[in-house]
Amino acid sequence: MTADRVAEPAYAWLRLAVSVALSTLGGISLWSVVVVLPAVQAEFGVDRAAASLPYTLTMIGFAIGGVLMGRVADRIGIMLPTLIGAVALSLGYVAAAYTATLWQFALVQGLLIAMFGGAASFGPIVADISHWFTRRRGIAVAIAASGNYLAGTVWPPVIQHFVQIIGWRQVHLGIGVACAVTMIPLALALRRKAPAQSSGTVQHYAASSQSSLGLSPAGLQIVLAFAGFCCCVAMSMPQVHIVAYCSDLGYGVNRGAEMLSLMLALGIVSRVGSGFVADRIGGLPTLLLGSIGQMLALLLYLGFSSLFSLYAVSALFGLVQGGIVPSYAIVIREYLPAREAGMRFGVIIMATLFGMAFGGWISGVIFDATGSYSAAFANGALWNLLNACIALALLTRSVRRIAPA
Repeated sequence: MTADRVAEPAYAWLRLAVSVALSTLGGISLWSVVVVLPAVQAEFGVDRAAASLPYTLTMIGFAIGGVLMGRVADRIGIMLPTLIGAVALSLGYVAAAYTATLWQFALVQGLLIAMFGGAASFGPIVADISHWFTRRRGIAVAIAASGNYLAGTVWPPVIQHFVQIIGWRQVHLGIGVACAVTMIPLALALRRKAPAQSSGTVQHYAASSQSSLGLSPAGLQIVLAFAGFCCCVAMSMPQVHIVAYCSDLGYGVNRGAEMLSLMLALGIVSRVGSGFVADRIGGLPTLLLGSIGQMLALLLYLGFSSLFSLYAVSALFGLVQGGIVPSYAIVIREYLPAREAGMRFGVIIMATLFGMAFGGWISGVIFDATGSYSAAFANGALWNLLNACIALALLTRSVRRIAPA
């Protein structure tokens, strides 16, 4: 253990607090576009499909940007990517306020706000914080990853409130100013270089990956990315369609929105709890437990449809699914080169976002074909089963746990 690691605990926790704040602030990039969709549609006079284009480009931009920003963070540290993200978010929201067409709004949303803005505030930050903790790495990574869900819990009602009062354009101007004032100082607070980035352990990790799992680093990366895609195809079914599902059952969209909020809020609890578990049993067992729990929750949707039971199942779903994505970050730090963590976790995040996009779409296709969400829930459970099988296969390959860098 190096002297830096002995001397850093207090600073590491302070850095974690700054990281959560940045992630929560930057996470607004994923949620503002959803909230303002009706207002944007009405102003530009387009149909719902066209009005959904900014959200689609946001997901694509966030996915690609996570890999790009993660690679930059691996090479020179996290401060510059987060600074770029803060500036891009600020400029993006101001630019969005002055767009004259839907295409302009969508491009600003996809490029400035998502790819070069918000993407820097999730994957790269989660990977960076993993370098500052050893014994409590699981809980630290889980807390850092909770900023994304915290943003989803906090920002939508705040944005909606001000959209109704001053309009979406003025709201975007306000967000742009707020991002500059808050995120730039926070990004500068991350200027200290992570200890693991100068540890020179890439070769050790590459060799250990071969010996412990029988896969090359590239092979393990591909397997983990596919697993991330599968789990998020499943995860998207309730998160994307619960509001419509409640409407179809006659409970109203407000009930569905409450269930979605409940999922996200309890997802924070799940992420923190999974961190405690990962510190005790490792990333792969935690991933497997979360995957099995999510699959069981999806199956419960097939058996229960009363209002109370849907609240209960949605709460359970939130409690089991939130820790799945952070588990991939732990697995990456256990089995892959430390100095590549930002880029590699960015690839996983890209795969999960594509999984969410595909899962939301295919669930709608299945509903249109069958007239019911039952087959869509079953489809999600099958994708989840595939994810669980991958996690179990990797776990059985693991002969020993790799000591962190």
